[in-house]
Amino acid sequence: MGAVKLELRCHQRIDGISVDPDPDWKFDSLLSELNSLETKLNTSAKVPAPFIKARPRPFVMRVSEDEMEDTESKVEEDRSLVAAKRFNCDKIYLSNSDDSDYESDLEFQSYLVGEVGSVEGALCELTHEHKLDVKEEIRNRISALETDLMGQSEKSSSALTRVERYREARWEMDRKLDTHYQRKIAEALDNHLTAVQRDHELRSQIEERKIRSDAAYEEAKRKEKALQEEKLRQEKAKVESEARLRAEEAKRAALEAERREAKEAAEREAIATSTRVAARVAQEEAAGCQMEANSQTSNESKGFASDAAKKSQSASNVLSAAESALNLEQGRLQKFKEIDERNQALRLTYNKDFSSYERHISRLIKQISGTKEVVREKSCDIIEIFKDPLCPQSISIAAFAKKVVSHCESPDIDAFACGHVIVLVTSQVPHAMDLLLAEFHRACIYTVPKHIMYSKSTFESKEAYYKAIGYKERDGKIESIEDYLGRLGSYMKLYGAMIQTEVEGVRNEHGLKEGWAWIARFLNTLPANRYTAVALCAFLQVAGFALFRKYKSQFMKMLSIISNNFLEALKARQEPGLSLTIAEIQSYMEDKMFLKEPKGRGLQGSLLSSVMVPEPGYQESHYRPPPNRYSYH
Repeated sequence: MGAVKLELRCHQRIDGISVDPDPDWKFDSLLSELNSLETKLNTSAKVPAPFIKARPRPFVMRVSEDEMEDTESKVEEDRSLVAAKRFNCDKIYLSNSDDSDYESDLEFQSYLVGEVGSVEGALCELTHEHKLDVKEEIRNRISALETDLMGQSEKSSSALTRVERYREARWEMDRKLDTHYQRKIAEALDNHLTAVQRDHELRSQIEERKIRSDAAYEEAKRKEKALQEEKLRQEKAKVESEARLRAEEAKRAALEAERREAKEAAEREAIATSTRVAARVAQEEAAGCQMEANSQTSNESKGFASDAAKKSQSASNVLSAAESALNLEQGRLQKFKEIDERNQALRLTYNKDFSSYERHISRLIKQISGTKEVVREKSCDIIEIFKDPLCPQSISIAAFAKKVVSHCESPDIDAFACGHVIVLVTSQVPHAMDLLLAEFHRACIYTVPKHIMYSKSTFESKEAYYKAIGYKERDGKIESIEDYLGRLGSYMKLYGAMIQTEVEGVRNEHGLKEGWAWIARFLNTLPANRYTAVALCAFLQVAGFALFRKYKSQFMKMLSIISNNFLEALKARQEPGLSLTIAEIQSYMEDKMFLKEPKGRGLQGSLLSSVMVPEPGYQESHYRPPPNRYSYH
């Protein structure tokens, strides 16, 4: 019996995996089984023969194309669903020949038909079934492998995704850390550069202070030397001026004595003349009726004597003022006169024009405004002018007093700010206050306070009287009463602002105590008229708030006196123009305006906290050392 070669119609190995599930199975064992089967068949046959040629039924062993197509379609579907490793079966052959499947089937069919019988056909069927089982097992294994491969692919994809996310997170963290480190480095570099710059600035400031200190020391030495020279010149000029003043005072004393003697002689002559006239009239009337004439003559003589006494008394009562106020005024005016004469002597001695200093002081006063910084700055500038060795201090102080008082005529004056400047300046140069008050008394008699009444026997004309009480002459004409009253109110407002100014750590040389004395003298001695009403109203509007805070009930009693006495006297006069002033005073008391702080009293702006330190040689001069610090509340 010839050998039968059975082969599957597909590749025998797929990627190293055998199609046959039993890799140790050999064809020799098949032959041995076939031989044993043939032997059994021969022994059972009636006619033993090695081969009985009969026409067997046709048998074709092949793999169905439909099954191959199903397998291929399943493989393609699996390939389309899962991107896994493909099994390539191109290298698996079921036959060693390159002929077509059909030809091999024919050859095999003819061989089987010609060589084998029913046993061989059965064997072929078993073999075919075995092959189908092998194919099915191969398909199952391939499906399992593909499923496992899909799972591994999904795990790989998820692992790659996690790795990619981890890489991106790591990259983002590294980027943030880099940014953080760069920021830290930049901050450290900036701090280092700032420290270096601060150190450089500190060194520069130290060097600059050293240079300024050296310059200040040299300047102090120069000023000290100039101050000593100035003192020598001033002492020399003072000796000369004192000699001239003594001579002039002697002359004035002599002239004053002569004037008093002449006045007394005139008064005695007037009294004698009036007596003689009365006697003559009595003798003429005695010719008619001696008894009646005698009595009438005696009565008329007494009448003429009383009229003369009244006239002399009215001449002495032209001035209304307290004796203490007049004494203070006289002392201040005397000091002013002495300073003025000394300044004239110094101008002659130096033969120099000091008008530039006066203009500078006037400009500083005009620049005063209601802010603390401006007040401090202008006060310091004025004090620096006082300390200038090139200009005698008496000249600069006199110019300051004159310009401050004349500034009252300006419509935009800030009385409270100007009052603060006056207090700050006079606290360091105390005798400047006497000159300033003297200028106030010369410009406005109601700052004394005093009032001059008109008298034909005392004044030659009405114009002389107006000039005596402070009217000004412009273009040969006396100013109007409205202009005069406007200036009078401005003077009194500045005077009231000065006396009520309080600065912590600074002494006001003419403070609230003097303001209370002023209003007491005013109400006790001055009459109620249009001039005094305007002066009192302006003073109360500015200083009433501070006076009430300090004197409380006493101030209320004073307001009661004003309401009951002063205002009643004003209303009784019934003069034109008085109604408005009376209404202002009444409104001030009825509305209790003294409880409200006047507008502008509290300065605005930065605090005056700078220290006014005296320069070298300052304490050697004749004015008092300054306080340590100015502070406002």
